[in-house]
Amino acid sequence: MAMEILYEVHDNLYVNLTNRCSCACTFCLRQDRDRMGESGSLWLDHEPTADEVIKEFAKFRREDYTEVVFCGFGEPTEAFEVLKEVAAFVKKEWNCPIRINTNGQGSLINGRDIAPELSGLIDTVSISLNNPDPEKYQEIVRSRFGEKGYEGMLSFAKECTKFVPGVVMTTVDTTISKEEEARCLEICEKLGVTYRIRKWEA
Repeated sequence: MAMEILYEVHDNLYVNLTNRCSCACTFCLRQDRDRMGESGSLWLDHEPTADEVIKEFAKFRREDYTEVVFCGFGEPTEAFEVLKEVAAFVKKEWNCPIRINTNGQGSLINGRDIAPELSGLIDTVSISLNNPDPEKYQEIVRSRFGEKGYEGMLSFAKECTKFVPGVVMTTVDTTISKEEEARCLEICEKLGVTYRIRKWEA
């Protein structure tokens, strides 16, 4: 059976590049499912090359989607070189808005500030903020970078504002208190990014 590299959710086309992730979030959906919506299994038997991903786009019609989103069963910046090549293809051939859904640890993962490399390729970066408290954040996401994960995530968000038109940080409704949401809003305002509360997907 073919790997599920591209899959549809609502009016968007999602790109599943990798199953690697720097976090092991307590709430991660892949703990109790292997797919999203009508997709097939999002567990990959190998990480696709940029050419493999690009070939998959021939199976879909540009006019059916409002956005291409790099988000699958892993952290997309773990496969950052492939991501950039595919994004360049989408920009040129599909002329379509592109979003990355990320844990915000891409610069830690790649060992350099990757935000400048998003310029001209990515329209929106959506970063999971999860919690305003560094210790609670680490308890939730269990980053392999330990306490550096939280600061690295905030730093990445700030750097992205210089190179990406839309930078959003998110939390999930019902998972934190209203007081914590207010603190998250303060953090986002300080960073100059948009705060969004997402609905929980059961």
